[in-house]
Amino acid sequence: MKDDRVTIKIPRVLYERLKKAIEGSSYRSVNEFIVYVLRDLIAVSEMKSELSIEAMTREEIERIKEKLRSLGYL
Repeated sequence: MKDDRVTIKIPRVLYERLKKAIEGSSYRSVNEFIVYVLRDLIAVSEMKSELSIEAMTREEIERIKEKLRSLGYL
């Protein structure tokens, strides 16, 4: 049976800071917290790439520019 986890090494000082940061939180371990943060980070990154200008139509870009102009940003 293949293990579905890998080990990632981080500096001990960072580990200790994270351990202190999660004290009193709902995270049961530093590992759990790191997995949560990395999942969130990759989700945001994927969402940003899906919303890239290349994926937008010319009409969508123009509507956004118009909204920005009406708000005084352009």
